[in-house]
Amino acid sequence: MRKLNIKVAIDGTSGSGKSTTAKLVAKKLGLIPVDTGAMYRAITLKVLRSGVSVHDEAAVVRMAEETEIDQRVIDGVIHTYLDGEDVSSEIRTPEVSKWVSVVSAYPGVRRRLVELQRKIAERGGVVLEGRDIGTVVLPDADFKFFMVASLEERARRRVNELREKGIHVEFEDVLNELKMRDTLDSSRKDSPLRKAPDAILIDTSNLTIDDQVRLIINEIAKRYPEVLEIASEKGTREGMETGEADS
Repeated sequence: MRKLNIKVAIDGTSGSGKSTTAKLVAKKLGLIPVDTGAMYRAITLKVLRSGVSVHDEAAVVRMAEETEIDQRVIDGVIHTYLDGEDVSSEIRTPEVSKWVSVVSAYPGVRRRLVELQRKIAERGGVVLEGRDIGTVVLPDADFKFFMVASLEERARRRVNELREKGIHVEFEDVLNELKMRDTLDSSRKDSPLRKAPDAILIDTSNLTIDDQVRLIINEIAKRYPEVLEIASEKGTREGMETGEADS
């Protein structure tokens, strides 16, 4: 299959669907997906494990500077490695979710992870998702999207996601956590969450994941018509491998 040498930036609020959408867009177009939020979660996990206070900025930054974080796609799933350890499940716990916005707000932490993210993007043919991709990490991205959804809908999605993993949480707790994260992400001095002027806004409140993926691929196809054929080829091949038609 042909490979597109493009850079796609997908930013947005927590629970807007950007992570799942980014992975599926990458899969359909044969691009490399990069979950930057997982990288921040990984350093947060390391801080929590170490016993260092998340409020000790100097110590957290030193830890980030000495940390290696990598991502690999295995069987279509992004795995995040913290100093060589696969922590893909551990970084999704409520405790990490509670503190990741505090840790990620430190300029020193962001500088280190932006450096790692740009190195990955230099390979080309990537989809990066996060909160400052289109504004800071890849301001020269070929395509930029900014995804939002209502607070209540995002909380509902998060509750369902955690309960499917066997983690019981209360709706109001998740709602309040998202409110806090939105405030921290949008008000931090370094790389705040904001829409790039040239990014396409997508409100996912009433959209399915398939709708979101289709919308983004169609936008890319306006400049690269061949992506429709690439997505079709990818779907056909997967259908042949599984014995099912692409839906």
